[in-house]
Amino acid sequence: MSTKNLLAMSLLSACLAWTSCGNNKKQTADNSSPETETAVQSEYVDVDVLLDGAEQHVGQTIAVEGVCTHICQHGGRKIFLMGSDDTKTIRVEGGKVGKFDAACVNNLVQVKGTLCEQRIDEAYLQRWEAQVAAQTAEKHGTTSAGCDSEKKARHETGNSPTERIADFRARIAKQEAETGKAYLSFYYIEAQAYDVAK
Repeated sequence: MSTKNLLAMSLLSACLAWTSCGNNKKQTADNSSPETETAVQSEYVDVDVLLDGAEQHVGQTIAVEGVCTHICQHGGRKIFLMGSDDTKTIRVEGGKVGKFDAACVNNLVQVKGTLCEQRIDEAYLQRWEAQVAAQTAEKHGTTSAGCDSEKKARHETGNSPTERIADFRARIAKQEAETGKAYLSFYYIEAQAYDVAK
């Protein structure tokens, strides 16, 4: 079988798994059996597929896999999974699993959890500015610029809180002009279970 055909079949399988995952949520809401949920949830989608359709799956239980590029050094309660390249990255919060094992880093990790949305709007930016002014802003990463993995996942370019806030404001203005939405959406997962693939 040619490489093109294999690639097409892989993409079709990922799309079918994603559709099944979305359909499963609707079935469970209609009181279907837990066995159906378990069977469907054994299919993992990759990070690219998840991010491409994230808006329609907020609040749903999803199953995703990707290479873990980073684990938060402050307690190990956050990891980042990468898709086909480092522009396709999603944050995974420890949630019910608590702390992630250091063995996650540089390995394929499979996560089941709830897909969540974080919206950054003007009110969010004003609260952040007030925290920076009062020096009460939560610190992530090793410098005041913030966690590099978090910034990469959100496509940030600023190197200080002030630059990051200004960057978000410019992106929100552009988004509002193009779509009417006066906010940016970033997606993350609240983990319920995870496994480091062997």
